Amino acid sequence: MSPKNIIFKKMSKDKSVAVYMGKRDFVDHVNSVEPVDGVVLIDPELLKGKKAYVALSCMFRYGRDDMDVLGLSFRRDIYLSTRQIYPALQDKKQCTLTKVQEKLLRKLGDNAYPFFFEFPDNLPCSVGLQPAPKDVGKHCAVEFEVKAFSAESQDAKVRKRSTVHLMIRKVQFAPEKTGPAPSMSITRDFLMSDKPLHVEASLEKQTFYHGEPIHVRVNINNESNKSVKNLILSVDQIATVVLYSNDSYMKSVDLLESEEYLEAGEKMEKVYTLLPLLANNKKRRGIALDGKLKHEDTNLASSSVIKEGVLKEVLGILVSYRVTVKLIVGGLVGTSEVGLELPFQLMHPKPDSVKESEEEEMVFEEFKRANLKGMKEDEEEGNISAGEP
Repeated sequence: MSPKNIIFKKMSKDKSVAVYMGKRDFVDHVNSVEPVDGVVLIDPELLKGKKAYVALSCMFRYGRDDMDVLGLSFRRDIYLSTRQIYPALQDKKQCTLTKVQEKLLRKLGDNAYPFFFEFPDNLPCSVGLQPAPKDVGKHCAVEFEVKAFSAESQDAKVRKRSTVHLMIRKVQFAPEKTGPAPSMSITRDFLMSDKPLHVEASLEKQTFYHGEPIHVRVNINNESNKSVKNLILSVDQIATVVLYSNDSYMKSVDLLESEEYLEAGEKMEKVYTLLPLLANNKKRRGIALDGKLKHEDTNLASSSVIKEGVLKEVLGILVSYRVTVKLIVGGLVGTSEVGLELPFQLMHPKPDSVKESEEEEMVFEEFKRANLKGMKEDEEEGNISAGEP
């Protein structure tokens, strides 16, 4: 049996234009981003003399669509690039095509036209803040979309029935080379104590993969005359909305409270395990998540890796992680806290590259929200044709 090559397809309600794409995740390698490519199939008779266009856009939403006030939309367009594909401005034979595009053009015929976009290097990755369980509609998120439509001109009013939207994602994977394993130590002096308290904490490495346990080594040397009454460890997610407000949201996505008790003069060395998972934070509003497609489950947002020299103000939502180790120290008069932080990266591993084969069988996967459990058809999303062309 020949290997299968999934092709995502979607057609407008009036069937004048349809989009075909070989993938919907595009990798940001920091120094470069994978280009967005695909094929648009048009029906000249249904176009009725109109032109066909395809657009790549990046938008930042910071409110629900139904929260528009006085005609002001709670969204900001970060990037928009539009190309005319029909009538074609360039001979298809002169275009540089990917193997997927070549196979699609052979299969779809003369009314299929390729498109190609390059991402600017200063666009954010797909990320959003998790709404509360009872919230509805779209919320604070960075989203990417490929849109094909037919119209009299690029600036003319476009009918929804003549438009097809396909959400895509811009993603980052863990770098092949990472920095040193995080380690930090602190020495705390106390009043009425001749000697201090020493605390050291470290991680095994700088980058962890989603779903991978994080082992935290904690070394305490209590030379003071105080006692350590409790030890609290947490994985903190910091999401900074830099585009419009520079607000930061710190959420603990995993917490471990250990009732360690160290008397004055005692030592302790122990390894604790933390496991940050979305499954344990499903109902918490404001947790940053990787962008979603087709409303399927996603994961905690990956750490943001920024190209040097790029202005952070245009990057939407920046995400970082740290392990916090906090000691509750008691004495004759009240308690005090001794804490330290270990920043780390939480990301997906880079997937193994798959070589394209001429023998691969193309399998067309229709994208339709109405087919998803519990979802009603979205009027803006358009419709999909049944079966292959």
